[in-house]
Amino acid sequence: MAKESITATLVRKLISSQFPQWQELTVCKVVPGGWDNVTFRLGEELLVRLPSATRYAPQVEKEQRWLPLLSNAILFNIPSPVAMGLPSKDFPWNWSIYKWIPGEVGSKESVVDEITLANDIVQFLTQLHACTTVDAPHPGAHNFYRGGALHVYEDETYSLLRQLDGIIDTDAVGRIFARALKSEWKREPVWVHGDFSASNILVSGSRLKAVIDFGSSAVGDPACDTAIAWTFFGAEARTLLTRKLNLDEATWERGKGWVLWKSMLLLANNLRADQSVVQSSKAIIEQIIVDG
Repeated sequence: MAKESITATLVRKLISSQFPQWQELTVCKVVPGGWDNVTFRLGEELLVRLPSATRYAPQVEKEQRWLPLLSNAILFNIPSPVAMGLPSKDFPWNWSIYKWIPGEVGSKESVVDEITLANDIVQFLTQLHACTTVDAPHPGAHNFYRGGALHVYEDETYSLLRQLDGIIDTDAVGRIFARALKSEWKREPVWVHGDFSASNILVSGSRLKAVIDFGSSAVGDPACDTAIAWTFFGAEARTLLTRKLNLDEATWERGKGWVLWKSMLLLANNLRADQSVVQSSKAIIEQIIVDG
C-alpha cells in the first residue's frame, strides 16, 4: 500500500468497521506525522498510527506488548496503547490507537534552556535502562538493528564515505568511524529507544513531557540513543550528558559512529533534494569532527 493512500478517509473507514464506538469522532492528519507511520488525531483524546510500509508493520505488536510494561518504570509520559486494529481488505497490517499526549515537538524554538532539557533526558534514559529486559526483543530487522552491533552498517558507511569524498572530510570521518567499530557493549543489555531524536520528544517550557515512537526499541547497546547529544544539543548540554549518564567513553565513541552513518546517509540521499537536510547533516558531521 502506498503511503499516500493512508488518508483520513481510510482511517474513518477502519474506525467505523472495527471500533464503531469512536466512529463519530473527527479524524485529522498530524503533520509532520513521522516516516515509519502515518498519524491521525482521533477526537480530542486519541491518536491513530498506521505503519507506512511492510518493514514497519512488526513494530505495532511490539509497542502494544511492551509500552504498558515500560510505562510502569518510566516517570515521563510514553505512548499508552488503547486498542490495536487488525489487518483487513482496506489495510494490510495491524495498526494502533493511543491516548493523545499534549506537548510541543522538540526544536530550537520550543527548547529555550538546553541544560534543563538535558537533565530531564538523563533521567529518562536512566529510567529506561533500568527497565526489566526479561523476554524483551533483541535488535533485528524489526528495528533496523538499533542497539545491535554498528558493524551491521559498516559496508554502507564506507560506501557513503566514497560517495561523499570532496563534500565532507572523509579522512577524519573514516578515522572516527573506525574507532567506533573497535568496541562493543560489555554489560547486560538495556532497553534502547532506537530513534531518540528531537522529533520524538515532546516538551513544555524546556521540560521533557513525553518520549514517543518506540517502534525502533529493543534491548542491547545504548550507544545509538546518545545520538541526540550531537543531532540536537550544543556543547554545554552535550558535556552534561556525557558526565551524568552512566556510560563509558567507548559507548560515546560508538554513538558517534551511529550518528555519522545516519547523517551521511541523509546527506547522500538529499544532495539534489532537500538542502535543509544537507546543511543540517553536514553541520552534525562537522561537529563530531571537531569533538574528535
